[in-house]
Amino acid sequence: MRNKVLTLVLVTSALSSGCTMIPDYIQPDFSAAQSWNDVPGYTLPVGEELAMQMTWQEFFTSEELRVVIGTALENNKDLATAALNIDEARALYRIERADLFPALNAEGAATYQKSTDAAAGTAVSQKVELYSASLGLSSYEIDLFGKIRSQNRAAINDYLATEQAHAVVRNALIAETANAYLQLLADEKLLALTKKTLEAQQRTYGLLSESLKQGVSTEQDVARAETAVETARVNLHQYSRLVEQDKNALFLLMGVSQNEGLLPETTLDKVEIKDNLDAGIPSEVLLLRPDIKQAEYELLARNADIGAARAAFFPSITLTGSYGYASAGLSSLFTSGAAGAYSFLPQITLPIFQGGRNQANLDLSEIRKEKAVVNYEQAIQVAFSEVSDELAARATLDEQLKAQQRLVSAARKVYNVSDARYKSGIDSFLSVLDAQRELYVFEQNEILIERQRLSNLVNLYKVLGGGTLTAEY
Repeated sequence: MRNKVLTLVLVTSALSSGCTMIPDYIQPDFSAAQSWNDVPGYTLPVGEELAMQMTWQEFFTSEELRVVIGTALENNKDLATAALNIDEARALYRIERADLFPALNAEGAATYQKSTDAAAGTAVSQKVELYSASLGLSSYEIDLFGKIRSQNRAAINDYLATEQAHAVVRNALIAETANAYLQLLADEKLLALTKKTLEAQQRTYGLLSESLKQGVSTEQDVARAETAVETARVNLHQYSRLVEQDKNALFLLMGVSQNEGLLPETTLDKVEIKDNLDAGIPSEVLLLRPDIKQAEYELLARNADIGAARAAFFPSITLTGSYGYASAGLSSLFTSGAAGAYSFLPQITLPIFQGGRNQANLDLSEIRKEKAVVNYEQAIQVAFSEVSDELAARATLDEQLKAQQRLVSAARKVYNVSDARYKSGIDSFLSVLDAQRELYVFEQNEILIERQRLSNLVNLYKVLGGGTLTAEY
């Protein structure tokens, strides 16, 4: 009988290796232009390295920034949740995969029965003991039409999509942490500039106040100088607040408590980031981005769901069986005195009337697949738009920064000349104040543009699939 049970298991496994009813997968057409948009009048800097082949450690060459990003990757709660989602999806896939194989269970049972004298109809009570041990096949469904394998295919693609979702979170975390780091440095530089400007304006206000006492300056000049002082003081409070908020945001991304030792000691001018990314590659490279791969795996999973829904229209065969031994004594259960005992209960179920349930499930599966197609195409279009935006910024920000630096240099000359003319009695203090105010605004804008230029490099690395081929999940 052992051979019969073994044969039964092998036959049922073989029967479940047939084809499925999953529709043939046809990848949707690439729904974006084949090349990136050019910015008229500008030429992109020549790039030499592909973002997808460069690790974040290679891209961010500043050691302080590497420490900050590494801390975030190790401790960030969103990334930890994404990693747990991978474990969850892997477990679900293993559960679905287990249904492809028969489940064999060892079972043991003991029956004790004793009847009273009256119930037995004799002068002596009767006592019955029965012991059994068996190996059982528990409700195994033969996957003739591929329903279980379709469900398994859907589960593994959901798992792969979850892996890519982790990569999406990881890449976003790297970019967000780097941008938060740059924002902190920019606001610290703006705060230092504001302090310097406030000190200069306070000195000017003090000199004008003394001159007013001596009858040299006018009350109007003193009032305007005071206005400049208080304006700078307002900015000082603003940037002081922003710096503290930037620190809090950076600590949150790093997933650690307030630790001043992790904060940057460098300045915005000394941050080093690779700026030779190759953007001359065709736009099909977008298909390697984690978010697009995630969308395609989700589409594959929904395609497999259709196969499972189709199979539900066909009969299902379930096998239940066992083989073992039975004996009136526990000590003789596994001896030659034990009797063989087996059972085989095949069951076939043919769906006749389900109230439209199977058709509704099939319709639902097909609708979800169409939604997945739309999501996949939309993911490509969004990715193309993101890359085009960052490339447009890449082409213009360098020239904008150079122009802003020339503007600051020219404004500083205007301020120096106005100050000299005022001290010579040629111009009024109003000219000095206007020149000083313009210089301060232009210097602020220079810092903001420098931060935008560095952030653009970070974002370009991300949207071009930064580290896609080298990342470890």
